[in-house]
Amino acid sequence: MDAVTSIFRVVKRNSPILYWIVILHFLGALGATFGLFLDERTLMGVNVWVKPLKFFLSVGIYILTVGYLIVFYPYSNIKKHIIRNLVSFTLLGEMAIIAFQAARGVQSHYNISTEFDAALFKGMGILIGVNVLIMLLFIIDTIRLKLHTSKAMQYAILIGWIIVVFGSWAGGQMIAQMSHNVGVVDGGEGLPLLNWSTVAGDLRVAHFFGLHAIQIIPLFVVGLNRTKILGVRSHLTTVWLFGLCYAGWLGFIFYQAKMAMPFIG
Repeated sequence: MDAVTSIFRVVKRNSPILYWIVILHFLGALGATFGLFLDERTLMGVNVWVKPLKFFLSVGIYILTVGYLIVFYPYSNIKKHIIRNLVSFTLLGEMAIIAFQAARGVQSHYNISTEFDAALFKGMGILIGVNVLIMLLFIIDTIRLKLHTSKAMQYAILIGWIIVVFGSWAGGQMIAQMSHNVGVVDGGEGLPLLNWSTVAGDLRVAHFFGLHAIQIIPLFVVGLNRTKILGVRSHLTTVWLFGLCYAGWLGFIFYQAKMAMPFIG
């Protein structure tokens, strides 16, 4: 808990705007939770507020992560400010569309049933596209610059960003087929809350674990540092091995989904 508090404190000190946008996302998650109990409408078999709840939490954590990790980059204050604002406001716009469509009781993703819905879906794609470009920038700069952190953590951040781009690509595959399930139409039986299909392939699994690699891989290094068992050189090797295993596992669950096999059946 102290570590989480420290992250929020660092982010608030360096970027109050980003900090309050993160808080807004978590408040949105709280509001969506109330929606689950107060609004009985369903969409594709689940409550209309389940999707906003998941996205508010996931996107809020991502923005917080960017706000924290960018502190380690030797950027100018102006460059940090621009990147923070781009990430914060574009993803806030994305969440506004998702919540708005949920309130209307219609799909936000893959919805081209009307010109208005199609325009919103296209707008979401543009907002995400901006963030993918920023991810690529982070990859390039993590390779070419010396971050204000240990070498093991820098490698972890690099691996994390590379896998995040793969996760974004997996999201692009869903857009290409205008659905997230493979083998059955969207909806139907799924895991509680997550709603990942338990009867067919679901590309959301690889998308989710890909996007959250930027938290998982660095947290692995934090765990290594706390054990104090391995030396610095061993840390580097272990980080790369963990990253490769994680990437291999991610590739497997993506292949599994493309073969119309459920993640958990």
